[in-house]
Amino acid sequence: MHALTPPVQLILTLGCLFLASVLIDTVGRRTHVPRVSLLMLLGLIISTEGLDLLAPVMKDDVFPLLSSIALAMVGFLLGERFTRERMLSYGREVFIISVGVSFGTSIVVAGGLILLQFPVPVALLLGGIAAATDPAATVDVIHQLKFRTPFSEKLQGVVALDDAWGLVVFSFCAALAIFLNGESDSATVSMTAVWEIGGAVLLGVALGLPAAYLTGRLDPGQPSLMEALGIVFICSGLSQWLDVSFLISAMVLGGIVANFASHHERPFHEIEGIEGPFLVLFFILAGASLEFASFQSVFLLVASYVLLRWIGKIAGAALGARISGSDRPTRRWIGFALSPQAGVAIGMALIAIDRFPDYKEILLPVVITSTVFFELVGPFCTRLALKRVC
Repeated sequence: MHALTPPVQLILTLGCLFLASVLIDTVGRRTHVPRVSLLMLLGLIISTEGLDLLAPVMKDDVFPLLSSIALAMVGFLLGERFTRERMLSYGREVFIISVGVSFGTSIVVAGGLILLQFPVPVALLLGGIAAATDPAATVDVIHQLKFRTPFSEKLQGVVALDDAWGLVVFSFCAALAIFLNGESDSATVSMTAVWEIGGAVLLGVALGLPAAYLTGRLDPGQPSLMEALGIVFICSGLSQWLDVSFLISAMVLGGIVANFASHHERPFHEIEGIEGPFLVLFFILAGASLEFASFQSVFLLVASYVLLRWIGKIAGAALGARISGSDRPTRRWIGFALSPQAGVAIGMALIAIDRFPDYKEILLPVVITSTVFFELVGPFCTRLALKRVC
C-alpha cells in the first residue's frame, strides 16, 4: 500500500467534503440554519484549529485558486441582473434607495469605527464590505411568505443592485486604505482606484462583446458549459494579471452577455449548474482559515461592526427612500429588511487580506463571525419587515 501523496489527499478530501455538504443541506432544511453558516462551521471544525482533518494542500494551494474562480462566477451571475428590461422595471425609486443604502452603510460603518479609534485602514475596508447583502436569503424569505406587494417588489429590486454598488464602494475604500496605510501618494491612490474599477469595466466589455456574439453559435442553442467556464476563467485570470477587480470585471462581463446575446434565452444556465460545488468548497475553506485565538481579540470590533452596519442600512435606505419620494413604511423598514449578508462579503474580505496581510487576524474573523450572525438573524429581520409593511 502506497503512502498518501498530496494528490491522493486532495482527491479524498474533495470527495469527503462534497458528501458532507449533502448532509449539511439536509440539516439546514430541517433546522432552518443557513447553509453558509453550517459550511463555514464545518471548515472550522476540520481545520488545524479543530480536528486537523483538512489536507494542507487545500488551504495552501487550492483555496486561493478556488476563491478567484468561485467569486468570478458570483460576479458573472450578478451581471445577469443588469439587463435593460430589469433596470427599467426597477425604476428611479429602487435605484436611488440602492445607492443610499450602499453608500450610507459604508460611510456609517467606516466613520463609526474611526471614531471608536479602530485602525483607519481596517475601518475603511470593513466599511466597503458592509455594503454587501445576501440577495438569495432575502428572496427566499419573500418566496416563503408568498408576498407579492409593492414593498416586496422594491426590496427585490434594491437587493439585486446592492452587491454591485458594494463592489464599487469596496474598490474605492481599498484604494483609500492603501494610501492611508502609507503605500502610495494621493495621485497614485486616485489612479489605482480609477484603474481597478475602470480597467475592470473595460476588460468586462472587451471579453463580453465577442462572448455575447460567439457563444452558442457552433452548436445552436444555449452556451455550452465549456464556453461559459472558458470566458469566466479567462476573465478571472486576466483581471488578476492586469491588477483590476475580478469581481467587477466578471459582473460587467455577465451584464454584457445578458444584454447583447440576443440569440440566447438563458446564457447563464450552465454556470448556475456548476457554481454550487465551487461555492461549497469556498465556504468550507473560508471557515477553515479562521483561528480560535482571533475571536477573543476582535469581539468589540465585531459588536461595533454589527451595530453600525444595522444603523447604516436603516439610515442609508431611509435617506434614499425619502429622496426618491417613497411612502413612510418603505422609509422605515426597507433598510432593516436588508440585514442578511453572505458570500460576496466574505469574498471582499479575502481580497482585502490578500492586499493587507497584516490585518488578516482582524478582518477575517470579523467578517466571518458577522456573516454567520447576519445569516442567522437577517432572514428574521426581513420577515419582520415584510409582515409589518405587507
